[in-house]
Amino acid sequence: MRRLIVSVTVAVGVSFALPGIVPARVARPRAAPLCVPATLDNSALLGGAVTVSPLPGSRDATPQSQISFLGVPPRALRSISVVGSRSGRHAGRLRPYSQGDGASFVPARPFAEGERVTVRALLRSDRSVHRLVDRFAVAIQDRISSTPEAIHVGSPSEQQYFRSRPDLRPPVVTVTAQSPAVAPGYEFVAPYSGPGQAGPMILDQRGGLVWFKPLAPYESATDLRVQQYAGKPVLTWWQGDISVHGYGLGEGVIADQSYTDIARVRAGNGLQADLHELQLTPQGTALISAYDPIRCDLASAGGSADGAVIDADFQEIDVRTGLVMMQWTSLDHVALGESYEHARDSSTGSPFDFFHLNSIASAPGQTLLVSARNTWAVYDLDERSGQILWRLGGKHSTFALGPGVQTAWQHDAGELPGGAITIFDNGASPQDHRQSRGIVVSLDAQTRTATLLAQLQHPAPLLADSQGNLEALPNGDWFIGWGQVPDFSELSPTGQLLFDAHFPPHDQSYRSLRFTWSGTPAHPPTFAIRPGPHGGGAVYASWNGATLVTGWRVLAGPSASTLGPVAEATRSGFETEIGLPSDVLGPYFAVQALGASGAVIGVAATRKL
Repeated sequence: MRRLIVSVTVAVGVSFALPGIVPARVARPRAAPLCVPATLDNSALLGGAVTVSPLPGSRDATPQSQISFLGVPPRALRSISVVGSRSGRHAGRLRPYSQGDGASFVPARPFAEGERVTVRALLRSDRSVHRLVDRFAVAIQDRISSTPEAIHVGSPSEQQYFRSRPDLRPPVVTVTAQSPAVAPGYEFVAPYSGPGQAGPMILDQRGGLVWFKPLAPYESATDLRVQQYAGKPVLTWWQGDISVHGYGLGEGVIADQSYTDIARVRAGNGLQADLHELQLTPQGTALISAYDPIRCDLASAGGSADGAVIDADFQEIDVRTGLVMMQWTSLDHVALGESYEHARDSSTGSPFDFFHLNSIASAPGQTLLVSARNTWAVYDLDERSGQILWRLGGKHSTFALGPGVQTAWQHDAGELPGGAITIFDNGASPQDHRQSRGIVVSLDAQTRTATLLAQLQHPAPLLADSQGNLEALPNGDWFIGWGQVPDFSELSPTGQLLFDAHFPPHDQSYRSLRFTWSGTPAHPPTFAIRPGPHGGGAVYASWNGATLVTGWRVLAGPSASTLGPVAEATRSGFETEIGLPSDVLGPYFAVQALGASGAVIGVAATRKL
């Protein structure tokens, strides 16, 4: 990969001014800089072809920012020059995206906090040359604590135990409603903060454990789901620390059908991936959320001039290279005054969380649907320019809201094939609605009206202060994760409760979803033996994550090379107890996992009693 030697001539004593930013030599003293650009919702599209980030005119770039050019072949970019007002010229490398649709200029060293940066480049096409200029300011970081949320240990009775897998102690799942009419598939959850270990978990339709990956103490997982990567079904989830400030510091994980990790998705530009979103695209990229606390003069929003704000961002990451293809930041596009939080209640130790991005979804027509909890609004963005096309809800809704459409502190916005919008409406916290609900909203672009099509509620009203989701299932049912309330439910198209389950108190799952899935673990089955006093006893067999096991066979013999079948049993849950005849003495044992046709699909290692 060739290195670009970046150079620029700057006359001594000459300074430039980013629009709306006073040059540093004449700026009036202030404890914290302005963090909002002079022009909100500026376009990131330069030269009619290239999406550039950091956004031109922004004041919230990180010191570790790479300069992203998305939308053209890397060979079309020439003569790239990057200069900081304090740090001077920056050498670096132009690293192409694996899709061939752009490249990132990665500086060899960070920018200085508080400085202004000018980027110049030439965009060459067959018939013309465009000059690209990107000017932005680097934010001053607000170094707040990363203290994780508290964990509630609970009682031993609230944890599951398995003889064959004593290392697994997931929380107990209690099913309170179950109908044979539920949609096909498994439940995908990721409990944390309560009794039992935290980690991604797959459950069968009876709430029984299928797969669980325990994480280290104080580490959590969110948003376990089935997606497509490189044309194959995969599991994805986020894992890391969940901060008391309400966002995550971690990374995304992609695992194949053998539960082997095949890729990690990390945020770029000096940030860490947040818990709220990890969406894979058909192009081999990932849309992830990230949070960035920075110093900010909040006087215009009723806060302190010596204040701080949490900038809620999302990035498109090239999974293969880890490069940032595009970064969108809330401060660049949405006014501080649109928030239903109050800047006066914030401090540098507890920054103003004015936006709180909690979902990103691809929508038809090269747009992205973004939900912001603290502005009570869903935003439709132009995928190329990053500009807001419309708002649903909030203080400046594009659409007049019909009865029942207004949300409060909502999560998980999506778009159905016909264009209707789905939202999980928390209604809290603080409480603004009697209960949380899922809603489906129709938008009329001609009359600019929003109409409530459906409302999904739990028959025993639940109020989730945070988190939650609404999933449209292929058979017309709805699956709802109640977030901070440890419940997850399936409702019919008419709202009838078909399935309902919950974790112990204090456990929560950011989202709860239903998918079809087939998994064959890379590791073998395992088993434990409980010998009888005079021979016999029982074998306990399990295979964490295996979905094709229908039965088990036990082999025994006087040596490892002379084993024969002595007992069989139909699979009866995550761990199956298989009784042994009294004349079975071993002392060598092995276990075979059987598939639907009786074929052996997995063999546990032979053990001596």
